[in-house]
Amino acid sequence: MANIKSAIKRVKTNNKRRAQNAAQKSAMRTAVKNFEAIVELNETEKAQASFALASKKLDKAASKGLIHKNAAARQKSRLAIKLNTIANA
Repeated sequence: MANIKSAIKRVKTNNKRRAQNAAQKSAMRTAVKNFEAIVELNETEKAQASFALASKKLDKAASKGLIHKNAAARQKSRLAIKLNTIANA
């Protein structure tokens, strides 16, 4: 365990940030999975709302540095393609 006061504080803040990052990343993954589940059911209205939420979560994660911005863009693009396939069908 750290003995220096500043090191003790860094351990606390690192643990707090790690928990926040994990929660945000989990929420992002859940939003993407929910969107994909709705797409499987071919529900266009719900899929559009779910896509907006998933895109928001991906953008938020990218802005916080949880995932790379290009990775977020790639995932959003793939989700948009799935949305368009059921919207046009």
